[in-house]
Amino acid sequence: MTSADEGGPGTSARAGRWIRPGTSRWTRGRVLAAVALVTAALLAFPGLVPNAVGRLGSLLEAFLPWLGLVVPALAVCALLRRSATALLALLVPVAAWAYQFGGLLLPAEDPGRPGLDVVQHNVSDENTDPAGTARALAAAGPELIALEELLPRDLSAYREVLAADYPYHAVRGTVGLWSAYPLSGSRAVDIKPRAIDEAWSRGLRSVVHAPGGEIAVYVAHLPSVRVTATGFASAPRDESAGLLGRAIAAEPVGTVVLLGDLNGTVDDRGLDPLTSRLNVSHRGFALSFPTAFPLARIDQVMARSATVGRIRTLPATGSDHLPVAARVTPV
Repeated sequence: MTSADEGGPGTSARAGRWIRPGTSRWTRGRVLAAVALVTAALLAFPGLVPNAVGRLGSLLEAFLPWLGLVVPALAVCALLRRSATALLALLVPVAAWAYQFGGLLLPAEDPGRPGLDVVQHNVSDENTDPAGTARALAAAGPELIALEELLPRDLSAYREVLAADYPYHAVRGTVGLWSAYPLSGSRAVDIKPRAIDEAWSRGLRSVVHAPGGEIAVYVAHLPSVRVTATGFASAPRDESAGLLGRAIAAEPVGTVVLLGDLNGTVDDRGLDPLTSRLNVSHRGFALSFPTAFPLARIDQVMARSATVGRIRTLPATGSDHLPVAARVTPV
């Protein structure tokens, strides 16, 4: 009879494939421990990966939270190897992930001050139900709704559905802003990269006359990025982010809110011209793209002289993006 500690013949055979004779739980698994420490370093210091070759740094940062999935995979291997060294090393990437992203899991903070509820949504130029999309966004009850990929043929549907609760709106090119409060000074913002030759208008600036004072609201849709055989193709997006960052830096109104499909996460260094100037939400993951299996939040709410509360996704519409909502509170 075989004891429970010894296991059966099958157990011994499986263990033999993972455990080298003559080693101890402290000497086994050094490679696993090294991988765990490298994972922790990448989580804590993604800037160590340069962008010079294929913009690999930005690619890592775009999916940085998912790097945490390395931990359970290594844990399984460490248990099979019966390696105490590897298991202890795994505490380091766990701590790094918790430091970077643990706060996003916490509940929303109550700022104790009045603010604006906002919704940001790329409605998709392939959306077959713009009226239904408009109703779904209005049902969330925000004061501001920012939309991207607006097509001329769909504008009447959005205007008709949103008119009662959002009597003020501005549209420039394919981006628009609907507001419960009066707007003024609406104009296009030039964020077109030099490589784009055709007509291209994806930036809007408007001043919202909210009860607490004027707020300059920017709506933007930065160029798409692609993962190719040569790396992360984000140069046009990065250039557009730089143009938008300079426009916001020159904005004379003190309080600024940016709503948009930025085709990048707040960890992506390509958005540094924006994240270095604007506050972002520190509560909520709100992964917004793609709708079928959201991998990243590329739909953003940012603010200057204001805080962005917990960001969350709303139910799916006819778009390939999920809407995101947050409360913006002037400071």
